[in-house]
Amino acid sequence: MTRVIFFGTPDPAAKALRRLTEDGYEVVGVYTQPDRKSGRVKTVQPPPVKLAALELGLTVNTPTDLRSEQVLQDLTVASADIFIVLAYGRLLPPEILKIPQGGVVNVHPSLLPLYRGPSPVVSAIRDGASVTGVSVMLVNEGMDTGPILVQSPPVPIKDTDRADQLTDQLFTLGINLMIESISAWQKGEISALPQDDDVATVTRLIAKSDGDLDFEMTAAEIARLIRAYHPWPGTFTRWNGRLLKILEATALDDTSGPPGVVKIYGGQCLIGTGEGTLRVERLQLEGRGVVAATEFARGYPDIDGTLLRSAD
Repeated sequence: MTRVIFFGTPDPAAKALRRLTEDGYEVVGVYTQPDRKSGRVKTVQPPPVKLAALELGLTVNTPTDLRSEQVLQDLTVASADIFIVLAYGRLLPPEILKIPQGGVVNVHPSLLPLYRGPSPVVSAIRDGASVTGVSVMLVNEGMDTGPILVQSPPVPIKDTDRADQLTDQLFTLGINLMIESISAWQKGEISALPQDDDVATVTRLIAKSDGDLDFEMTAAEIARLIRAYHPWPGTFTRWNGRLLKILEATALDDTSGPPGVVKIYGGQCLIGTGEGTLRVERLQLEGRGVVAATEFARGYPDIDGTLLRSAD
């Protein structure tokens, strides 16, 4: 039986952990992020991987320093055949990468070497990429630069895909590929192929400020941002001194007015952009619930003709 140490934090990683145990892998240790405050009331919440590990009766570790002597000793004496990393949220130091004889395997939701880094799905949607996919790779000291064990066929990105939906789809696919590739890798049935650094692209961490909409952009670009930044950081502007979140919108080719100016027409909420018109479908005014744009237009008719401002 293959002995595994697992590193992961969010829901997709919890699903992968359960799948490993169901498929007969012996998980001899689980490493995840420490409990953190979340929600409006800032209650301390354990990460999904911790909850899954406890349900499965597995040993859970939440170290703050992966380079500590105790962590390195624990990982070494566990005598795991392979380490698996899935959305852990931290880079493993070189000392850890050297421990398992079978290497450290990672699932990355892009067709590497495209979209390396922390925000591959968000960036692909935002950029208007037509396809994405999943790569199962061996981790080295770089940021998603390790050799590839297997990749999925290209996955089309639909013009309705949001980041959360597409991420779930890709990780579900990735978990299956990971299970298949680990077995094949251990049997010597596949080889790890180096990436082509010359065609690599790299993503960055997304900040809250990225969601502040600039209506000088084209309607198509803004519509992609709205899908890419759902659910975080969201996309927003400001009206009458209050934050206005734009949750769903469609790009139209025609131009209804100057960038950022709202037009209420036939019950529709339209916003002018640098090119084309943004038709808002759902939105949320600060202090209020999420509503359809038609309902919002009825409740706030004075927004017609106003100029939306930066949320800064």
